[in-house]
Amino acid sequence: MLIAAASYQGNGGPAIPTRVPAVFPASWRFPAGTHGTFAQHGIVASDNVLAAQAGVEVMKEGGNAVDAAVATGFALAVAYPEAGNLGGGGYMVIRMADGRTAAIDYREAAPLAATRDMYVGPDGKLTGESVIGPKASGVPGSVAGMVEAHRKFGKLPLAKVLAPALRLASEGFVVDSAMYRSLRGENSRIGISSGKTLFLPGGSPPAIGSRLVQAQLAHTIKLIADSGARAFYRGSIADSIAAEMKQIGGLITKEDLARYQPVWRTPIRSSFRGYSFIAMPPSSSGGTTVTEILNILEAYGPPSRFGSAAEVHAVASASQRAFVDRNSKLGDPAFAKVPLATLTSKTYARSLARAISRDHADPTSSLGGTLREGSETTHYSVVDQFGNAVATTTTLNDLYGSGIYISGAGIFMNDEMDDFTSKVGVPNMFGLIQGEANAIAPGKRMLSAMSPTIVLDPKGGLLLVTGARGGPRIISATSQIILNVIDHRMSLGDAVSAPRIHHQSLPDSIRVERGGLDPAVLAALRAMGHGIVEGGGVASSNSIMRVSGGYEGMSDPRTAGGGAAGF
Repeated sequence: MLIAAASYQGNGGPAIPTRVPAVFPASWRFPAGTHGTFAQHGIVASDNVLAAQAGVEVMKEGGNAVDAAVATGFALAVAYPEAGNLGGGGYMVIRMADGRTAAIDYREAAPLAATRDMYVGPDGKLTGESVIGPKASGVPGSVAGMVEAHRKFGKLPLAKVLAPALRLASEGFVVDSAMYRSLRGENSRIGISSGKTLFLPGGSPPAIGSRLVQAQLAHTIKLIADSGARAFYRGSIADSIAAEMKQIGGLITKEDLARYQPVWRTPIRSSFRGYSFIAMPPSSSGGTTVTEILNILEAYGPPSRFGSAAEVHAVASASQRAFVDRNSKLGDPAFAKVPLATLTSKTYARSLARAISRDHADPTSSLGGTLREGSETTHYSVVDQFGNAVATTTTLNDLYGSGIYISGAGIFMNDEMDDFTSKVGVPNMFGLIQGEANAIAPGKRMLSAMSPTIVLDPKGGLLLVTGARGGPRIISATSQIILNVIDHRMSLGDAVSAPRIHHQSLPDSIRVERGGLDPAVLAALRAMGHGIVEGGGVASSNSIMRVSGGYEGMSDPRTAGGGAAGF
C-alpha cells in the first residue's frame, strides 16, 4: 500500500539527514516542495507507470531488485517503445544488500561489416545513414544483458520475471495521450518500415483509449522466457533480424548476433564529501565523467548557494573540463587505452580545480578542447524489500531508434552507430565532437553518456539510486541531482525538479533551462564571459531516495507519462 509522503515515520534504521526546503526562481516552471511516491518496502521509478508496476508485481511475488529491473526493462519494451527496447542496449549498476556490487555493460556493438569511414560520403561530408535507416543499427545487447543479470543475481525463474511484459504484449494495454503524441511526432521515422502497420494504422497512431496488442513481440518474449537469450541471438528471432537486415540493406548478420556477449565490469567506486557512490565505467562515459565533475567540485571548495552565479560558474567549469576529457580520451576499453585511474583520481581533479578562475570563464580552446549522444534513452531505478538496489539506463538512441522495425520479432532497432566518432571534428546529433578513441571498428562498443548511479551515505547505507535520459545531458542531470541531495540537502522531489545547467565543452556555452535562473544571475554569468543558451529541459531522471520509514520514488516532471510504483 502506498502512503502519502507527508506521513513518513522513522523505522529505526540509519538516521536520515534533515532536508532543507529549496528555493527556486519565481520564473521556474516546477514548484518546490513536491513529493514523489512513498513506499515502505520496495519501489520502482520509471518513465512508464505500467513498466514500474511490472517490477513491483515481481517483487511482491518474492523477486529481488534485479528480477524487478529485468521485469521493468522487458515491460518498457512493450509499453514504452520510443525508448524501452529489445533492439537496443544499456547498462546496469547493482548493489546488493550484503555489500556486493556489479556493473554489466550490454551496450550495442558495431557489426563486423562496419568500417571506419562508413558514414562519410564521396564529398567528405556525413551521409546521415548513422541516424536513420538500416545501416544505423549496432548489434543489440538488451536481451543478453538483462538475461545475464538475472542469471547471476535474480531469485525467480525467468518466465515468472517476464510474465508481466508477456501479458502487456499479448493482452495489450490502453494507449494514453503521451504515447499517442510520441507516435504522432515520429510519424516520418516509423513510417519508413513495417512498424507503420502496427503503430500508424491508416497513417495515424492508434486512438487514445484503444488497446494496443503486439502479438509478434509477445511471441518473442515467450521464446526468451522459455529459452533465454539464446532464442534471441541464435534462434528464430535472430533469423528474423538477419533476414530483414539483409533485405533492406542493413549490416547485422546471424554471425553478429551469435557473437554478441554482455560484459561484467568493475564498477567505479568513488566518494564525494564523505558519501560514496557506485557508477558505470567505460564503454559508458557516464560514471567516469560524473566522478570527475564531483571530484573537481569537492576540490574547488564548499558549495555556494544553489542557483547563484558562483554556484553555476563552479558546476559549469567542472563540467566543461570533465567533458574535454570525456570527448577526447574515452572509448571502448577493448579498443582504446582509457586513462580511467587518472580521470577518476582526486589528485588529478585537484589540479583541474586549482586552474578554475573564481571570477571569469575559461574558453574551452584554452583547456585543450579542440575536439568538438540520442536523447531518447530511458532510465529506471529499483529498490526492493531486501535492501538491494539497481540503476538501469537503456536506449535506442533516437525515439524509435533507426525507425527500422523487425516485423518477425516485433521490435524497433537502435540507431546507436551515431554515437561513434563518424568523422573527427564533426559533431554528431548532440553536438558532441569526439576523438579517435571512439572511432568505428567492427565489434566495438560506441561511447555512451548513460550514467546509472547508486549513492551510499557516510555509514555505507543506501541513500540514492539515480540516472537519466537525455544524451550527454544525462551526465549533467545525474551529477546535479547528487549535488542537490548532498550539497544543498534537498528532498528528492526538489532535487529532481530543480533547474539544471549543462556544459559539454563544445559548444563553448552554458545551456540553461528557460526560467531556471534569475535574470541577475544570467547577467553575472555573461559578465564573467560565459556564453548562455536558454532552452528546454536538461535531461529527465527517475530516482529513488531512502527516507524515514522507507523510500521515495520520483519521476521527472520534465517527462509526461512517468511515475513510481511501490508497496
